[in-house]
Amino acid sequence: MSTPFPFTAVVGQDDLRLALLLNAVSPAVGGVLVRGEKGTAKSTAVRALSALMPTLDVVSGCRFSCDPGSPDPGCPDGPHEPGAFETRAARMVELPVGASEDRLVGALDIERALSEGVKAFEPGLLADAHRGILYVDEVNLLHDHLVDLLLDAAAMGASYVEREGVSVRHAARFLLVGTMNPEEGELRPQLLDRFGLTVEVAASREPDQRVEVVRRRLAYDDDPAAFAARWAEEEAAVRARIVAARELLPSVRLGDGALRQIAATCAAFEVDGMRADIVMARTATALAAWAGRTEVLAEDVRQAALLALPHRRRRNPFDAPGLDEDKLDETLEEFGGSDDDDPDPDPGPDGPGGGGGQPEPDDAPQGGDDTSARPEAGEGGQPQPTGAGEQSAVRASEPFRTKVLSVPGIGEGAAGRRSRARTEHGRTTGGRRPRGALTKLHLAATVQAAAPHQRARGRSGPGLVVRRDDLRQATREGREGNLVLFVVDASGSMAARQRMSAVKGAVLSLLLDAYQRRDKVGLVTFRGTEADVALPPTSSVDAAAARLETLPTGGRTPLAAGLLRAHDVLRVERLRDPARRPLVVLVTDGRATGGPEPVALAGRAARLFAADSVASVVVDCESGPVRLGLAGQLAGELGGTAVTLDELRADSIAGLVKDVQRRAA
Repeated sequence: MSTPFPFTAVVGQDDLRLALLLNAVSPAVGGVLVRGEKGTAKSTAVRALSALMPTLDVVSGCRFSCDPGSPDPGCPDGPHEPGAFETRAARMVELPVGASEDRLVGALDIERALSEGVKAFEPGLLADAHRGILYVDEVNLLHDHLVDLLLDAAAMGASYVEREGVSVRHAARFLLVGTMNPEEGELRPQLLDRFGLTVEVAASREPDQRVEVVRRRLAYDDDPAAFAARWAEEEAAVRARIVAARELLPSVRLGDGALRQIAATCAAFEVDGMRADIVMARTATALAAWAGRTEVLAEDVRQAALLALPHRRRRNPFDAPGLDEDKLDETLEEFGGSDDDDPDPDPGPDGPGGGGGQPEPDDAPQGGDDTSARPEAGEGGQPQPTGAGEQSAVRASEPFRTKVLSVPGIGEGAAGRRSRARTEHGRTTGGRRPRGALTKLHLAATVQAAAPHQRARGRSGPGLVVRRDDLRQATREGREGNLVLFVVDASGSMAARQRMSAVKGAVLSLLLDAYQRRDKVGLVTFRGTEADVALPPTSSVDAAAARLETLPTGGRTPLAAGLLRAHDVLRVERLRDPARRPLVVLVTDGRATGGPEPVALAGRAARLFAADSVASVVVDCESGPVRLGLAGQLAGELGGTAVTLDELRADSIAGLVKDVQRRAA
C-alpha cells in the first residue's frame, strides 16, 4: 500500500485543512466541496486526511462495517450476534466519474429475486464508505442522478436499492468530500446546497511558499516512507486532537446569543431555506470543540459563515461565490448575544483554525487571487488591440427566459434536459434482451417471455420458473444534453452599442438555458478578417459568459470564416464525444462582407452543416424599418430555422413557438 502524503505537510490552504478537520470531528456538518484551479493540492489534502481518521471497531465478517456496540438492525448481513469484532483503519473510498448507479449503491440479483425470492445483494461504494470517507474527484462531471443518490444517502445516513418491488436498505454514514475545477462546469444550486461547507482554493503567488511546496513534494517523491516519518509526530498530534474534539463535542454549548447571530447572518445574506442555519450551527459547535472549548463564541459563528454561506448565495451560474465580510461583521456585532461577550476568551491551543497542527517554518501568508472565474489570456480571451473601426466591449442586457431549442430525432448522449434520447432514466418505452448485465428490469416483458415455457419447465408451484434468457431490459426515453455551439457575429454591422448589448443579453440568456439543461457550450466569434474560437467546448457556461462580456466589435463581416471555424470545432468534438449531438446557434444579421464573393462563400460554408445534418438556429439580429431577410436565407442554407430576438423570448407573442425541428418552408 502506498504511503499517503502527510496531511500536516500540506503547505498553506488553511481553510481547506480546517474544513476537512471539522468534518472529521463532526461528520454531521455535511461534507466539504473544494473548488479551485488545477494543481492546488485538493486531492492530496483529501487523501491525506484518511490517515488521520481514528480507527474503527467493526463486526467481523460484516460487509457493511457495522459498529459492534450498536449494529444496524436492518443490515443485510445481520442480525449480528454480540461478540466477535475487529479493529481497522477508516476507509477512504473514491467514486470515479464514470461509475454506474449499481456500482454506487449496489446491485440485486434480479433473477434469484424473481425465481427464489432471495435478496442476493452485492454492496456498492456507499456500503464500503460507511463510517469512513467518500471522495468524489471532479464531482461536477458526475451524472446528476448519481449526485442526487449520493447526497440523499449522505443526508439520510442510509442507502436504499429498489428493483421492481424488491428493496434493500443499509446504513451509509460517511464524510463526503467533493472536489471540482469551476472551469469545467458548475453544480446545480440545489446540489451545491447539499454540501455542508465549501472552500475556494488557489495556488499561492508568494515565491517563498511556492518554493516550500516544491521542496516538500520532491522530498516525498524521492522517499515517501522517510518523508512521512519526518511528519509522524505532527500527524499523531492532530489525530489525538481529532479524538479529543469528538469526545468534547457533546459537551459544547450553543447559546441563544450564538443562535441569534447565526439566524441573523443567514437572513441578512438572504440564504434560501433553513439548511444554512443548521450547517452553521453544527460547524460553529465543531469549531469550538476543535479549539478545546465548551462554549461557542462569535468568532466561531464568523468562521462558520465564511465556510457555509458563500456557495448558498449564488442565484445563477454567472454569480461568483463569496461573502461580504464587512457586512458579516456588522451583522454579528448588531446581533451579538450577551452570553458570548467574554472579554478574554480562550481560543484554545491553536485558535479556532488551528492550522491543522501544521508547522509553518516559512511563515509565509497564503497569497494569490482566485482567478478561476477570470477570462484567461489567449485566443479570444481578452479584447484584441483596438484597430480602425473597432469598438470596446459593451455590457450585456438583462437575461431572459428563452424558448426551448432542441435537436430533432432521438439521441443517445449524456443525460441532460434538452433533446429526446434513449437513457438509463426516464419513462419506459419497451423491453429488449439485455446487452451485458441487467440494470433495469422490464417486468411485464420478462413475464411475457417466461410464460409460454412454464409447462415445459415443470412448473408446479405458484411462482414462475424464470431463466436468464427470459429477462428483459427496460428501454427508456428521457432527455440528453447537447453541445450548443454559439457562433456570434461581432463585426461592425453589429457594433451599435444598444444593439450589441441586446445581442449579448440574448446569448447570455441562451447560456443560462444551456446551464439548466446540462449542455456543453462553445463560442466562436468572427469580425474583421478572421474567426476565433473564443471558448472550446466546455461544461463551464460561466467561462463562456466571461468571454462574451469582454467581446469587442468592429470591422468587416467574415461570415464564411466563422461558419468554417465552427464546422472545424464540431468535427474535432465529434471525435472526442461522438454520442453528444450538436446544436449550432448562429447570432447574426446575415450580412457577409470582405474578400471576393463573400455571400456565395458563406452559402457554401452553410451547406456543409446541412450536408452533415447538424441542427441549427439563426438568431436574426437585423433591426430597423427596412429588413433584407438575409438571416432567413442563411437559415435555409443551413437547413435550420430563424428566430428574431423578440421571438427568442419564452413569453414572446410575436409568433408561434419555434425550434430547430421546425424547418423553413
